[in-house]
Order: sequence, then C-alpha cells, then structure tokens
Amino acid sequence: MTRLAHTDLEGLAEKAGHDLEDAPALEILRWAADTFGSRFCVTSSMEDAVVAHLASRAFPGVDVVFLDTGYHFPETIGTRDAVAAVMDVNVITLTPRQTVAEQDAEYGARLHDRDPDLCCALRKVQPLEEGLREYDAWATGLRRDESPTRANTPVVGWDARRRKVKISPIARWTQADVDAYIAEHGVLTNPLLMDGYPSVGCAPCTRRVLEGEDIRSGRWAGSNKTECGLHG
Repeated sequence: MTRLAHTDLEGLAEKAGHDLEDAPALEILRWAADTFGSRFCVTSSMEDAVVAHLASRAFPGVDVVFLDTGYHFPETIGTRDAVAAVMDVNVITLTPRQTVAEQDAEYGARLHDRDPDLCCALRKVQPLEEGLREYDAWATGLRRDESPTRANTPVVGWDARRRKVKISPIARWTQADVDAYIAEHGVLTNPLLMDGYPSVGCAPCTRRVLEGEDIRSGRWAGSNKTECGLHG
C-alpha cells in the first residue's frame, strides 16, 4: 500500500473524523484497515482488550502494540500474554531504552515519585514514538466519558506531534457500552478492573478508586498530573 504524504494524511483524518462521527466502532476500524492496511496498528494498555478484539474482527492479524514500562502490575502482563494467545492479533511489545535499574542509576530511584512527567516521557512517550514510526495510523481506546481532558476526543483525528492519523473507535461509548461488549463477546479484561482499579497504569502510580471518584482519579493520585503524555 502506497504511503500517503503528511498533508494528505491530515486532510484524510479531518474528513474521516466528520464522516465517521456517528459510525459504529467496527465500521470505523474497517475504514482504517481498508485505508492503511499494514500501516495501521492498535495500541493497548491491556486494561481490557475491547479495541483489540474489535480490530481483530475488522483486520485479522492486526498489530497490537503494548508498552512494557517495567512498572506494570503482573496482572497487566498476564492480560497481554492471554490476548496474544487467544486473539487473532499480532502483539508487539515495546520497551524503553533503559531498564528500570539503568534509569535508577542515571536519574535516581523512584523517578516516578519525584518527576512523573519525565518518567512517563522516558518509559512511555519515547518508546511509543519510536514504535509507531512504521505506521501511518494508530487506534486507541480513548473515550469521551473517561475524564474532562478526553471529552472532545474525535473518532478520527490528526496526531500533529507524531504526524499520524489517530483513531478512537469507541470515543462515543460509555462504560455501559464497554461492559455490554465485554459480556457479549467474552473479551479478556485485566483482573484489576474487578479489584477497585477502573483505570490501570503503572503499579507505583496507580491506586484503587474510592466510591464516587472519577474513574481516572487513581492515576497519579495526589498530584496535578492527569495524562501520561501519550495523548497530548
């Protein structure tokens, strides 16, 4: 498949975002598969495998990119391994340039406590940007109802920093929609979702959420940080 110029990709993203705003998630992913072929991938935090499952229906064997930060809960790694074993996808694991021990040696231990933005930049943002180089488009599991910072997420948009088309096929879904899809299709989910963690990130920076709290309030609790930098 011929690779499009960045200007063409940006225009394509803007048009698709408008045309597909009310389209079902599966239709959005079929458009992505037809448009980009092997230059399209899904990214997954392995909180659940909903988007990976949807994408496997639209594009069997699709690349599913996972960031192994070195700080994940064992349950998250287990979910990744289960997805790779039972779903029709190609799981690709990205790792940071430094191991946790190497980062500790250079920056000091527990960088995530002292400078979480730098820790995320080193262990998430940088490896993802390197891992996405061969793709023109990537899909995420972002939803508008997750937090105020995600309320305007387009179903198809332009990732200006990476100069790629960014697809969020379930942006319009609610948690109830997600739960219904998981139940209908028997989709794999991270066991931590049933243990008080409605949003699962790195273990040192994630806590259980209390009743009535925002679902992402357990991420970087006690700080002003709300995003890791992957999405803005």
